[in-house]
Amino acid sequence: MIIGVPKEIKNNESRVGLTPGGVVALVARGHKLLVETKAGQGIGASDEVYAKAGATIIDSAKEVWEKADMVIKVKEPIQPEYALMKPNLILYTYLHLAAEPELTKQLMERKVKAVAYETIQLDDGTLPLLTPMSEVAGRMATQVGARYLQKSEGGKGILLAGVPGVRRGKVTIIGGGVSGTSAAVIAIGMGAQVTILDINMHRLTYLDDIFKNSINTLYSNPLNIEKAVKEADLVVGTVLLPGAKAPKLVTREMVKQMEPNSVIVDVSIDQGGCIETIRPTSHSDPIFREEGVIHYGVTNMPGAVAQTSTYALTNRTLKYAQLLADNGFEKAIGMDKALYKGVNVLNGKVAYKQVADDLGLPFEAAKI
Repeated sequence: MIIGVPKEIKNNESRVGLTPGGVVALVARGHKLLVETKAGQGIGASDEVYAKAGATIIDSAKEVWEKADMVIKVKEPIQPEYALMKPNLILYTYLHLAAEPELTKQLMERKVKAVAYETIQLDDGTLPLLTPMSEVAGRMATQVGARYLQKSEGGKGILLAGVPGVRRGKVTIIGGGVSGTSAAVIAIGMGAQVTILDINMHRLTYLDDIFKNSINTLYSNPLNIEKAVKEADLVVGTVLLPGAKAPKLVTREMVKQMEPNSVIVDVSIDQGGCIETIRPTSHSDPIFREEGVIHYGVTNMPGAVAQTSTYALTNRTLKYAQLLADNGFEKAIGMDKALYKGVNVLNGKVAYKQVADDLGLPFEAAKI
């Protein structure tokens, strides 16, 4: 199979779809790799490194998309890439279609075989390709929040760790999954007072066990969310429903009750965000102020730590890339139940029910 790896073009997105090691692994299985020039620049991997790994370096994105049977990316295609998508192309990347109606329409009209990293799901309910970026984004969320709490950044002038005789900063984390746990790890390490809310009592018990007295756990209901948000210096939103829009758990009225110059970081912004007042932002213009509170809604947070993120991602995506390349799309999705759940668009139809429901589109399951 001919596999294309274009350079990412989203704002300040420095990750790349495959590491040189991933190229070596696919070339060794007899596949041809086309890598756009400077695609790996953001992770410190030159064209020469990719060529040595066995890739053919291509000068233009257009040629990569035209020649490839499968395109491996990190972020969803954006408007300049729509015209490059062709019928029967296998697109293997993060898609987050529940928050992307126009992209969904383009994938359907162009009859792309679209596999979303974020909905590949194992029998135990875990999302193996979402996990590494959730870990990165969660850890970054606390770092980012701590930065914007500084007075020089417009924040309220709070040090999360506090100092002897002065209170520590309060961090409220909405959602106790992978991102929420990762955010807690950094917040605890910084010395903050941490509260995690979730509706899954088994998860709350687990978090209580591993973090002991370092955190407070609360069952997630509107009353508890309101109280925890009101008291927080930093709110981190990490709610995830696989493939679906994030529910708006933190309302505008709750945000109004926060102290001025507090900070909100919504990791779930890729899926629309779990905070009513959030909207997507970019690394070049990351924050805005709403109801007197600083909001950070960057949709590709892990792109800021591209080297760490790319290597962590390829560690997980390579297995399914090999399955698709070795067997072809139809056979591969029939061989692996987790990969089958990754199919979001096929034959001009939405093949993932939650996306279809959220966007009000017809649903047609992939046939195997």
